[in-house]
Amino acid sequence: METIFNSSKNALPKSKRPVTNPKTLVFLAVAVLLTTPLNYAFGSITVILFTLYALFTAKKEDFSFNIALFMPVALFLLMVASLIWSIDFKSTLKALSKEIPLLIIPVVFFVIRLWPKQQKDILKFYSWGMFTYALFYVIRAVIKYFETGDTNVFFYHELVTKDVNAIYVSVFMSVALFYFVAKRTKRKFDYLALAFLFVFIFLLSSKNILLTDILLIILYFLFWSPVSKKTKWTFAVVFATAIVIAGYFSKIKERVEVEFKPDTEQAVQDMGTRAITIAQAWNSETFSQNDYFNGTSFRVYQIRIFTEMIQEDPVFFQGYGLNASLVKVKEKGDEHNVFKGNETHRGYNGLNFHNQYVEVFADLGLFGFLILITMMLLNLKNGLSNKDFVHIAFAILMIALFLTESFLWRQRGVVFFTLLYCLFNKELYSSVIEKEKR
Repeated sequence: METIFNSSKNALPKSKRPVTNPKTLVFLAVAVLLTTPLNYAFGSITVILFTLYALFTAKKEDFSFNIALFMPVALFLLMVASLIWSIDFKSTLKALSKEIPLLIIPVVFFVIRLWPKQQKDILKFYSWGMFTYALFYVIRAVIKYFETGDTNVFFYHELVTKDVNAIYVSVFMSVALFYFVAKRTKRKFDYLALAFLFVFIFLLSSKNILLTDILLIILYFLFWSPVSKKTKWTFAVVFATAIVIAGYFSKIKERVEVEFKPDTEQAVQDMGTRAITIAQAWNSETFSQNDYFNGTSFRVYQIRIFTEMIQEDPVFFQGYGLNASLVKVKEKGDEHNVFKGNETHRGYNGLNFHNQYVEVFADLGLFGFLILITMMLLNLKNGLSNKDFVHIAFAILMIALFLTESFLWRQRGVVFFTLLYCLFNKELYSSVIEKEKR
């Protein structure tokens, strides 16, 4: 990699090489993050600009290898290699274009010099940008409410559109929330942004993300906050109580009831004649076209068919190929007769695993799974070593999110994760200087 880098740099006359402007680098990194909720074209353009600027202004002495940053590259290289054995070559080849950020973003961080102030500025401007997004979404919902009188415009996908996805926006907003929570010196506007972002995440009604955020906020005040122990425990109790009360009277209650009481009258009325329980999802040989899976039972069904696929096909080590397992998922859907879809609803057999750990195992086998686990553990380890709450919170949030979403198999997810992962795990330049002095 260093040889390639040196060759490309030598192609430019030394006197003509531009000098890296830290502010421009920060601006472009923030632009990449803030365009993730927008149309994919905007995200692609900002990633290209960020990459080109970093590569053409980098210096040889700034190059540094980092094992944590190499792991996304290794995952991408395995994706490319899976073309060799993929059972659906066209799908694998098409999916690779979405996964390129796993390669180019770490390369950018290999060749740039990153100071602590730059890292903090990226997080600061990103967090205020997310606050602006949240404000925009709420104002738009208010306008829709006065037009329709429908309170659903304030919740879940209706609040941010199904295309952008409430779960993904919850993740974007959560990182901004952690920045404001961890900020030592808070002004009035910081408290306002913190409260507003938390309420916004609450409205998005993503159970997994919301519960993870609540746990992390409580942990922050118990172990990182500078206030007295009595105040910490008082806050933890009051905060947890308030959340339980608020949850009881909100849309969260309805969504939790659908998960744990899938046979509720509303679920049956909306989705089918029979709501499938967790036990039925794991044990039933066949289903009917009127059967409804809630989020939990559907994920149990998917894990169940994954175990069947691994037992039936010799793909334990290499997987089916990037994005190729969907072929087998559809076959399993036909075998078990799950809902195949109609004019208004997509069939269950057309959905991926909605679990990043299972998804990567099915597509890339044991080796892909081990790379992913190594990435997650290194991310958490480095956060704990640096005693950086925002980094730790990001690491835990990703671990939890990957249990319910194939986040890295979506363009928004892979760009967002890879840039923040590299930002947090890149060795800051001040640390390099300290090591050299020793």
